[in-house]
Amino acid sequence: MAENIDSKVRAKVWLTPDQVDELRSACYSVGADYLQQRNEAIIALMYDTGLRVGELVAVDVDMLREGNTALYVPTHIQKDYPNDNEPAPATLELASDVSRLLSSYLNSRWKESPALFPSRSSDRITTQGVRDVISKIAEETGVRPYLVDGTRGESGDVTPHALRHSVAYRMMNAEDGNTLYDVRNRLRHRSIQTTEQVYDHMIRV
Repeated sequence: MAENIDSKVRAKVWLTPDQVDELRSACYSVGADYLQQRNEAIIALMYDTGLRVGELVAVDVDMLREGNTALYVPTHIQKDYPNDNEPAPATLELASDVSRLLSSYLNSRWKESPALFPSRSSDRITTQGVRDVISKIAEETGVRPYLVDGTRGESGDVTPHALRHSVAYRMMNAEDGNTLYDVRNRLRHRSIQTTEQVYDHMIRV
């Protein structure tokens, strides 16, 4: 059964690859030194995999596989769907630069934790913590994302979900050979209809 999605859920905010690179670079001029590589790893992993923020904070170190070149995403951390069908576990191949970044980060983490991303005060960062990290870094860069109405937004419009939308933009416009089915598989939508309704307007024609 297709998900019941209307045009209101079209992706409204996204970043280009160059803008995401700006965010990653800015991680090293914002916040405490010991958190900077963690913050870049958060942005890099979200932009590579399209993880939802609730999924990202649930990732444990032992979900990284094959020398940190793949991420196993079990059913229990994935978003629940309206029709109560559980999503299948997924294994996502990671980009080589993201794999190297994660390996470096894990080798020098200031805190040992089962969670991939701890915070200053807890063994696991919260969803609000991730939003705050991304917001501060976006403000530092002054990056202005692209909006669905053709205008440019403000730094405050950059959110974890904007990074998820940016994965679709990258796959369809900055990489060769991807189809909407590839986007669907990477973002783990239940149906291609969802992918079409959320992202079809991003495709250059």
